[in-house]
Amino acid sequence: MDFLKIMKSDQPYRSSQFDMPTDLQAKAKDLCWEYNQLRPSNEKRKREIINDLFAESTDLTFIEPTFHCDYGFNIHFKGLAVINYNCTMLDTSPITIGAGAFIAPGVVLACSGHSLDAKERVEQGIGTSAPITLKENVWIGANTTVMAGVTIGKNSVIGAGSVVNKDIPDNVVAVGSPCKVLRKIENK
Repeated sequence: MDFLKIMKSDQPYRSSQFDMPTDLQAKAKDLCWEYNQLRPSNEKRKREIINDLFAESTDLTFIEPTFHCDYGFNIHFKGLAVINYNCTMLDTSPITIGAGAFIAPGVVLACSGHSLDAKERVEQGIGTSAPITLKENVWIGANTTVMAGVTIGKNSVIGAGSVVNKDIPDNVVAVGSPCKVLRKIENK
């Protein structure tokens, strides 16, 4: 199996830094740099970059600068998505963002990690990666980090400053480091 297929799959993986397609990363870095330098009024070019950078996007994908990602081809927007200032998406595995997503300033979605073993990490450049999924109508508070392999359930809200290292169910408010369910969201 070629490495690009591994990166696009929904399975966690381990890799060497030498496996990563740096040519594709260069394209994403150039597009992010250009996007982040555009005048706010240049909506036409912003939309062109969004369409070129991501695997899937819609006319309802809104991103405030600065925005950074590793590849772009592994990010899938399924509908309305409002990405606020200073967000980073490390998309070494697929990141799927359901319709109705609100992502506050300073959020990091990090599919990538490194080996816990120092020799593997330092001498061999061994890394890890796993997909991240935000289901429909998720709201992530400011300065939150979502870790590799996490799914956040539909209609859930993640409190500001959280570190989400485990799946979060549908229809809850979750906060903290590590992030834990605080309460259910009820229609009262």
